[in-house]
Amino acid sequence: MEQVETTELIRTSQSWDGAALPDYFQGRPEIVAMKYVIPQGQKLAWHHHDAMNCGVLVQGELTIISLDGKTKVVHEGEAVVEMVGTVHHGENRGDKTVVLYMFYLSKEGLPLSVQFTAD
Repeated sequence: MEQVETTELIRTSQSWDGAALPDYFQGRPEIVAMKYVIPQGQKLAWHHHDAMNCGVLVQGELTIISLDGKTKVVHEGEAVVEMVGTVHHGENRGDKTVVLYMFYLSKEGLPLSVQFTAD
């Protein structure tokens, strides 16, 4: 009989750029799970997150770029902890559609992301 297998994908108190994660929000938390499908060659808009979040890339390769030029390439099967309060966006520069599951520790009424517009 096969045994149950468990694998810890990531355990950290920092986002992918090395910044410390913020303290939890006060009040009742809201957990949100999202699935993102990003076709080849597509880019997400510049944005930032107020809530902590992490995810697992289940297909493809995702390049995350911060406004100051820091870059992180996430490969299939890898976990990533997103930046909080730092403007960034994701791009699918790979040869497959990206499928990414993200999990947000938020609070009721808080948007998952805030679009960035240059003034």
